[in-house]
Amino acid sequence: MSVAASQSSESQPAPVVRTEAGAVRGSREGGVAVFRGIPFAEPPVGELRFAAPRAALGWDGEREAVAYGPPPPQAGVFGMDALSQEAPGDDWLTVNVWSPDPGAGAGLPVMVWIQGGAYVIGMSGLPEYDGGRLAREGGVVVVTFNYRVGIEGFAQIEGAPANRGLLDQVAALEWVRDNIRAFGGDAGRVTVFGQSAGGGSVAALLAMGRARGLFHRAVAQSVQGTYFSPELAADVTAACAAELALRPTAADLATVDPIRLSATGDAVTAKISQWTERWGRPAHRTIPFAAVVDGDVLPATPWEALAAGAARDIELIAGHARDEHRLFGAIDGTLGQVTEGQATTALRTFGPGPDGHRRYREALPDAGPDELYERVHADWLFRMPSLHLAEAQIQAGGRAHVYELTWSAPGMGGALGACHGLDVPLVFGNLTHGQTAALLGEGPSPEAEALSAHIRGAWTAFAAHGDPGWPAYDSAQRLTQLLDAHPTVVPDPERTSRLLWQDHPFAALPLLDR
Repeated sequence: MSVAASQSSESQPAPVVRTEAGAVRGSREGGVAVFRGIPFAEPPVGELRFAAPRAALGWDGEREAVAYGPPPPQAGVFGMDALSQEAPGDDWLTVNVWSPDPGAGAGLPVMVWIQGGAYVIGMSGLPEYDGGRLAREGGVVVVTFNYRVGIEGFAQIEGAPANRGLLDQVAALEWVRDNIRAFGGDAGRVTVFGQSAGGGSVAALLAMGRARGLFHRAVAQSVQGTYFSPELAADVTAACAAELALRPTAADLATVDPIRLSATGDAVTAKISQWTERWGRPAHRTIPFAAVVDGDVLPATPWEALAAGAARDIELIAGHARDEHRLFGAIDGTLGQVTEGQATTALRTFGPGPDGHRRYREALPDAGPDELYERVHADWLFRMPSLHLAEAQIQAGGRAHVYELTWSAPGMGGALGACHGLDVPLVFGNLTHGQTAALLGEGPSPEAEALSAHIRGAWTAFAAHGDPGWPAYDSAQRLTQLLDAHPTVVPDPERTSRLLWQDHPFAALPLLDR
């Protein structure tokens, strides 16, 4: 949207806010001041390729902030690589702000979103992440941003800091700390919220000393439970470098165009089954990159760090969807088509411990191959990592609220159930636009609107004062909010899976065959 268009559509002039780097001029949309594409770090190219982010340089005059910044290079999943190339440029590290009251004295709660995408895709400019409705109806300042993904952000590269994508997230939160007051936000009331790899990022930030003090509450939605050991991550990088006949060093890989390097990651991903004996579960699930427990940027897994009290003073919401894996089954063609052999393989591969496959069958004696296959995949990747995060938090004396999304998506005739990603349109209230809105079927039903309003109310209330509207979780009752057409609070709804996984450490994933 141009500035002229924004001024003609709203009675007030385009808003101007002065950041520490310079003034930015945004637009007004639906009664909310919107600023897009504000740099929070220098472009991570040239001499800054594979480096930790460096704060953005200042500028003179008013900088237009009406268009999203170009996204970082993306994997070829859901056409994201082509979509990213529609907005060329190397200014990948930018933030976007929606504020219902962009005045320095407004003191509104701040919600900073971290998008998911398996650490290989993700851009803040997608329509499903538009923060306008959440900001307007929730009375909060919403911030979204880009961070490096794939090889650029998460490959373990010799001569480069680990977890550059996480360092980008810290830099964005530092920008919020230093600038959000000018947009009407309260830097002392910052909530990070994210889903899938974004939920995994939230969990990582809770464990990171570098992020301490930058946020005060956290919402971890469908936490992706994969964290790599340095050895595993380095081996994946070596495979990517070998595709290019290069060494897995910053000096060598910096000679490769970022788009070509991202395509190289796709080439390795396409044949990742070659490495199942070395890379284990991530190769079975086609997950080539994840945050690395390097001992420095990320000192420990989130569960280990939280159990030791790393985030005891940060209030937490953690939760998952009931049918996390069903969307992936629809994508890969296994939905409703799982054989007994496939179920057995999945249970042996992903079940907890050497006898996990047996214990699953004993705990779910009436389950068929489809249910067993879906359950163990969902439990390993999202459901139990999310629950364990809350368990670790309360173990250390912290506060956590737990939810489970149980409302079935109307899309595809309801076959997807309460699937992965369904929470995104419900949290933002973007029920008619963006890829995730397709889960809601043809137009949002009154039921979808009501549930979305309930979730948005809970999330924004939590951001404002720490209470989402249902009791905190504890080890006695394990009270959990079920997010459905008629939300209810029940004790320990996933007791079966919880007991199956209660002793599983979710340690950093190792390199299996050296």
